[in-house]
Amino acid sequence: MIYHVLPGDAQVEDFRKTGIPGELIVFREAFVTGPIDAVDVNEFWDQRAHFVLSEYAEDEISYHEKVADEILRISEIGPDDEVNLWFEFELFCSVNFWYCLSELKDSGATVYRVGPFNLEPDDVWKGFGGHGSDELAAAYESRTEIIQADLDRGAELWTAFRRREGSTLRKLSDYRSASMPFLKEVAEAGSEIDSRPLQIVREIRSEGLSTIDEVFPEFRKRAGVYGFGDLQVEHLLDSI
Repeated sequence: MIYHVLPGDAQVEDFRKTGIPGELIVFREAFVTGPIDAVDVNEFWDQRAHFVLSEYAEDEISYHEKVADEILRISEIGPDDEVNLWFEFELFCSVNFWYCLSELKDSGATVYRVGPFNLEPDDVWKGFGGHGSDELAAAYESRTEIIQADLDRGAELWTAFRRREGSTLRKLSDYRSASMPFLKEVAEAGSEIDSRPLQIVREIRSEGLSTIDEVFPEFRKRAGVYGFGDLQVEHLLDSI
């Protein structure tokens, strides 16, 4: 079986237009924020459901059915399968990508990363936002095979991030792989996840910008590496 793990619902319609064969798994999570260091899988998903309920007022039952059960399909992928991980380069997507690598580490599956195609240097954190079906098809043609060493390193990155081991993340960032082209920048950002984004929002506030409509675009300019959406930035703003 061929699987395609898409980073969210935004790419589903254009992906279907490409005609690329395979089953879709839609990754509707944001492991970059909230609790991710539970001791077992059931506690992990329960904690995520509680977090999403408290932060975004989503229904817990709906979360398990639409989000958790969908992502858990990745753990069922086996040695006869091929999986294409469609993830952007910023930290938001990279953390989800590391989770997938951790889940696939011992699967024996053939794994590829499909990243955003032909971005300008200033646009590397913008991801698939400007991609229609033609660009997605081109990205697929340029996909990168993920070797076992990448899977192992991805699992280590996931563990270090969820345990908030900043020094370990920085050490792991020296790894070089075509499947992780911006690892140095992203791992460094991950090592400061609990302090740097809030500091940046405070700096922006101190310059006289106060509403989310003013703060969010400026945050994206200064800290695009985090890949935060307006909801994440708004929560930072509200915490000040």
